[in-house]
Amino acid sequence: MRSPRRCSRNGCPRQAVATLTYVYADSTAVVGPLAINPEPHTYDLCESHARSLTAPRGWELVRFDGEFEPPPPTTDDLVALADAVREAARPPVRAEPYSPPSPSPTRRAHLRSVPPPPR
Repeated sequence: MRSPRRCSRNGCPRQAVATLTYVYADSTAVVGPLAINPEPHTYDLCESHARSLTAPRGWELVRFDGEFEPPPPTTDDLVALADAVREAARPPVRAEPYSPPSPSPTRRAHLRSVPPPPR
């Protein structure tokens, strides 16, 4: 099962509810609702960090004015949860003790020691 996306700030364990994107060409930082899919050049933020974020000097900050809400669970998450419950309910499978195969007299080993070249 996938775990919920976490805030990108170091040491923050909270769930992400917003996405920060930098538009370098316009010197703009945009904080909006959490993107559906994580992107490589964006940052997921919790509500606290999304609300307290400041833009670099000389940059404009565009912030979403509405409420940041955690994303609803997807059907993939629900299916994964159901599969995990089914797996936990299955009786454990007993493994037979391991017995190494007996060497075949006609087969040669695939690795062998080679002496170092003479000096």
